[in-house]
Amino acid sequence: MRILAISDVEEPWLDTRCRDGSLDDVSLVLSCGDLRAGYLTGIADAANRVVAYVPGNHDGSFAEDEVPGCVSLDGKIRDFHGLRILGLGGSLAYSNDVYGFTEQQMKRRVARAVLLAQATGGVDVVVAHVPPAGYGDLDTKAHRGFECFNMLLDRLHPAYFLHGHIHREYVRSMKAISHPSGTIICNCCGHRYLDISSKNLPKRKATRLFAVPKL
Repeated sequence: MRILAISDVEEPWLDTRCRDGSLDDVSLVLSCGDLRAGYLTGIADAANRVVAYVPGNHDGSFAEDEVPGCVSLDGKIRDFHGLRILGLGGSLAYSNDVYGFTEQQMKRRVARAVLLAQATGGVDVVVAHVPPAGYGDLDTKAHRGFECFNMLLDRLHPAYFLHGHIHREYVRSMKAISHPSGTIICNCCGHRYLDISSKNLPKRKATRLFAVPKL
C-alpha cells in the first residue's frame, strides 16, 4: 500500500499529477495539517482518493467544520483496509490564535487515545501535526513537540508517526527518525511517500472489544 503524506506547504505539481493519473499507485492521502480546505478537497476530487487529515495549529476552523470531501482523524482511530490510523491534531498552545493544547490537555487526549487503541487492537500509524518532544522538534515554544507523544509511542508501538509543522527551511535534514519504541517518525512537510505492507507492521492482538470506523 502506497500512502502520500502531505503537510504545511502547498505544492503546485500535486494537482497536475492527481489529474494525469500519476498518483494511481497511491491508495490513501494523509494530511498532517496546515493545508487549506480547498487544497485538500481539490486533491480528493482530482485524485479520486480518500484524503484523511488532522488540523494544524492554523486550522482551528477544521475542529468545528470538517473539510468537504475529506475525513477528519482528530482524536479518532479509523481503519483503511486493515491499516489502523490514529489522529491527534494541533500544536503546543503558544498563543490564543492557534489550534493548540497545553501539555496537560494533550496528555488527557493521548490517554483517551491509548485506551481506545488498546480496546480496538492497537494502531499502525499515528498522524499528528507536531512531533514528539525531542524527535524532530525545535527549541522555540511554537515549534516544540509534546512530551506525552513519547508515552503514546511507548505504549502503542505504532509502525509510523507522521507529522508536519517543522518546515524544511527550519532543519538541516528531513530524514526519518527512529524512536526507542521502534516507531519511525517522519516529517511530512510538503510531501512524503510511504510504502507500507504487512511485513513492516507489528503484529496486533486478534482480540478487539469493538471495531473502528472505516475510511
